[in-house]
Amino acid sequence: MNTSNCDVLVIGSGAGGLSAAVTARQADLDVIVAEKAPVFGGTTAFSGGVLWIPGNRHARAQGIVDSQDAAREYLRRETGAWFNEAASELFLDHAAEMVDWFERETSVKFVPTLYPDYHPDVPGGADVGRSILAAPFDIRGLGADMARLRPPLKTITFIGMMFNSSNADLKHFFRATKSLTSFFYVCRRLATHLKELAIYRRGVQVTSGNALAARLAKSALDLGVPIWTDSPARRLIVEDGRVVGAVLQRDGVDQVVRARHGVVLACGGFPHDRERIAQAYPHLRRGGEHLSPVPVDNTGDGIRLAETVGAKLEIRFPSTSAWMPVSKVPYADGSHGVFPHLLDRYKPGIIGVTRDGRRFCNESESYHDVGAAMIKACEGQAETAMWLVCDQQALSRYGLGHVKPAPMPLAGPIQRGYLLRGRTLEELAAQAGIDAAGLVRTVAEYNEGAREGVDRQFGRGTTRFNRYLADPENQPNPCVAPIGQGPYYAVKVIMGDLGTFDGLDTTPQGEVLDAEHHVIPGLYAVGNDRASMMGGNYPAAGITLGPNMTFGWLTARLIVQRACESNPDPAHPADAAQAQSSSQPAATPAQEAAHA
Repeated sequence: MNTSNCDVLVIGSGAGGLSAAVTARQADLDVIVAEKAPVFGGTTAFSGGVLWIPGNRHARAQGIVDSQDAAREYLRRETGAWFNEAASELFLDHAAEMVDWFERETSVKFVPTLYPDYHPDVPGGADVGRSILAAPFDIRGLGADMARLRPPLKTITFIGMMFNSSNADLKHFFRATKSLTSFFYVCRRLATHLKELAIYRRGVQVTSGNALAARLAKSALDLGVPIWTDSPARRLIVEDGRVVGAVLQRDGVDQVVRARHGVVLACGGFPHDRERIAQAYPHLRRGGEHLSPVPVDNTGDGIRLAETVGAKLEIRFPSTSAWMPVSKVPYADGSHGVFPHLLDRYKPGIIGVTRDGRRFCNESESYHDVGAAMIKACEGQAETAMWLVCDQQALSRYGLGHVKPAPMPLAGPIQRGYLLRGRTLEELAAQAGIDAAGLVRTVAEYNEGAREGVDRQFGRGTTRFNRYLADPENQPNPCVAPIGQGPYYAVKVIMGDLGTFDGLDTTPQGEVLDAEHHVIPGLYAVGNDRASMMGGNYPAAGITLGPNMTFGWLTARLIVQRACESNPDPAHPADAAQAQSSSQPAATPAQEAAHA
């Protein structure tokens, strides 16, 4: 059995794990990153690459005024009974500092966005400034390791080309047939991308979460951190009550990795742990379907490893996961993809109905809010689903789900049963298996207000967030337009997720706790392996990656500090970090109570 030694072993290579690895290595600790999949980047590589960071310098540079008190009030209102004071204070105290550190010390860079908080009218909410986005990146900077970066989610690319999470990038594609400026913009993008495919067999100009994963990986690799892919962790090694390493599987044989100062679990939560989600998700308990677009490798390995040494996962939050309405995309070869409905729901002239043909929510709220509303609306039914419905004009202008706007052809999606079409609403309802009378009545009721730009049922378009991803050219309400003449179209939408909220109990700094809430020495959890500070709520764009990177950074700083304390010999590499880690924040009384 082969044996390797390091100071810190990080199991998982998403934003949380790589943030911890880079931080520890920058402080001269020896770090190994072990990744189960053949590619690195985790769920981060599939994500929008947005971080929620109140008080960040990018917002200040634009003259946006925010305060920690306002952000705290917003968190308190949004999380309600699940407000975690200790974790929230630690996050708010250090999130902006974390961003500054990464931009100063590594290849990680961010750009501002115009994203509002998801509920900007709630006290403490912000119309703009708290969400930042990973800057685009040319992955040729990874050298030979470019081939090991997890590709973006196939269903949200166009022939492999990524769109920036910034709304500005997509506007050109939606306007390509209306504006010469947009037409030439799209032509340039396509030409560049086709050239990249010819040379590299993949797009090399990446954006969003793929850019963040690439930037973090480059930072780690540049520091000499090995990222072992195809290296799943099999068990933890415990000596004298302390976790001192793990047994991995590499090249078909066991590999012992002994970690002097800690093992960090960063395995992405449990969205593909079939047994656990079958118990945790209400729509699965009643016999529904769930398709997660996150990597299939996220099967709860980190949580199971922790459970073998005394930790316990408690399913407690109102929403176990960050809900994402998705559709199942059939491919010509018989396989299928999962499409997350991130944009179409906001567009005017597109509504969502359940099987009775009735609307049930404001379709322009966040994916998590719409998902939670869909679960509630389908209580008592075996199936949790909705159908997004529109007319020909809206389909041609905005597309629907995986179906692209005009002039892209519709024959394939219709033939494969993804896109349903009817000359009349009654015919469409028959195709979809929904109540025809209900659909006809719903469209008539919706159109009464929509002709004036008003959603009389659910107030769609009344918040800045509703309008942010809508169509600003559609006035007076960017989110609302009547459904006009047929033919009509529909896509069936079921439940998915962007990752789990429930996770391991930890101290605010990331030490894993056992079932009696005692620290398990030597074991830490970051990312979605630790319970979310959001308590099963989704207040804003980036509330997963922002805390994941912040706590990954803070957890590594704690490990560095303890390494220095346990090795006062100046010759030890960790002592080079003494000045940096001496700024580790003192625990607040609430944090001390949580630790105890």
